[in-house]
Amino acid sequence: MSDTISYLLMAWLDPQLLALTAIGTLAGIYVGAIPGLSVTMAASILISFTFSWDVNHALALIVGIYCGGVYGGSRTAILLNIPGAPSAVVTAFDGYPLAQQGEAGRAIGLSTVMSVIGGLFGTLILASTAPVLSDLALQFAPRDYFLIAVMGLLLVSTLSGKSLARGIFSVALGGIIGLVGMDPVTAQGRFTMGSIDLMGGIHYVVVMIGLFGVAEAFYQLHFLSKEPVRQKVDKIIPAFSMVLKYLPLSLRTGVIGVIVGALPGTGGDIASLFAYDHAKRTVKNPSKPFGQGAYEGLVAPETANNAAVGGAYVPMLTLGMPGDAVTAIIIGALVIHGLNPGPMLMIETPHIFWFTVGNLVLANIFLLIFGLTGIKIFTKVVELPKALLIPLILVLCVVGTYSLNSNMTEVYWMLGFGILGYFLKIFGFQMGPIILGVILGPLLDETYRQAMSSVGDSVSAFLLALVTNPLSLILTSVIVLVLLGNTPVKGWVVGQFQRSQ
Repeated sequence: MSDTISYLLMAWLDPQLLALTAIGTLAGIYVGAIPGLSVTMAASILISFTFSWDVNHALALIVGIYCGGVYGGSRTAILLNIPGAPSAVVTAFDGYPLAQQGEAGRAIGLSTVMSVIGGLFGTLILASTAPVLSDLALQFAPRDYFLIAVMGLLLVSTLSGKSLARGIFSVALGGIIGLVGMDPVTAQGRFTMGSIDLMGGIHYVVVMIGLFGVAEAFYQLHFLSKEPVRQKVDKIIPAFSMVLKYLPLSLRTGVIGVIVGALPGTGGDIASLFAYDHAKRTVKNPSKPFGQGAYEGLVAPETANNAAVGGAYVPMLTLGMPGDAVTAIIIGALVIHGLNPGPMLMIETPHIFWFTVGNLVLANIFLLIFGLTGIKIFTKVVELPKALLIPLILVLCVVGTYSLNSNMTEVYWMLGFGILGYFLKIFGFQMGPIILGVILGPLLDETYRQAMSSVGDSVSAFLLALVTNPLSLILTSVIVLVLLGNTPVKGWVVGQFQRSQ
């Protein structure tokens, strides 16, 4: 017991580890806030710098970068409607309207506190139920990931605004964009039109920056004569009563974040989508309509995507399986330092597990400190005249896109998606369903084909597996209930029943 406590407090008591965690968290916040500069990129670069370091020092820096980077994407999502990271896409749905209403300071303050609550909740679950969650993750077969992707696509009704038809069109368009490139099974080109440049596919971050950043900049040209909205930054730290009010929603979406984060190959972006949908379905009297500045629409995704960090560590530390791209890099760091990620890690080197738990708690405390500072300076960006703000947004988008792979072709694609997004916004289309399609389209395609291959391409065997396997049956039942709960589907079912009477 005393050894466990000493491992937990190792990063707290060692000045070097303390400083590295603080530096990593601060750097992660600002890296995450810049579109295109992902936390994955930062972590992969750090591996080469920390090769000769002690393993604890390397892990402390990477943990800080990870926690700070996941949160940092919300800053530009709220202020400029440009998510700094895919996991912050949903944050923009209600965060940006709050900034447009002069409440950017309060929105960032609330997102910071809820992010920290989500991060600490995820760490608590990691420390207490890691073996149970890892066993659960092992039970997921390809068909179960397919069902999760289907559940994600059902969010289109949540993200479509007033028109479900437009949402279905948008998610289908996003799915096609996500499938562009080389087929992972046959290695044949899909939707490439013979272009070699498209064989590698279109990076979803390029699509995201174009649809949210460039499209928003073009759209703001309609309001050049409009005076910038002055932001209220007198109350940055949310009142305790406000935090207490949203705590039940935060804990529920924290559970969603941990579970989704613990599934290998998923991450904060999918967790935040599920959390937002949960909030929209369960909150009966939101502070404002969802999509128009509802605080609940800010609390849910920010809690979930930070809770997913703790969830992603579960399969990494217990099974040696990466929960997302960053934990895949951390596995590489452990191997480089002579450790063996997997079931024996907690037996042979338990100090790594408990050191990571303590380090995650420490990183979240630094996240609270750094997240609540500098907000007044950040909010001044929104108050810039649009003649200065729009070129700034476009430069940010170009730099962020080019930094992905140093490829000008991706910059052209980003501008093209910006123009497309502009016209879609003019005609009342939402950008959320398109990003949903881009993220879930490849997952749906790959997992369905893997599931069909596992049953010899037999449709009947596939359907039988959905109702005979307990986990698949639960997921299938959830999908059916969600479908019956959707207003258009529910109305159709009721209409059919009434006509039959």
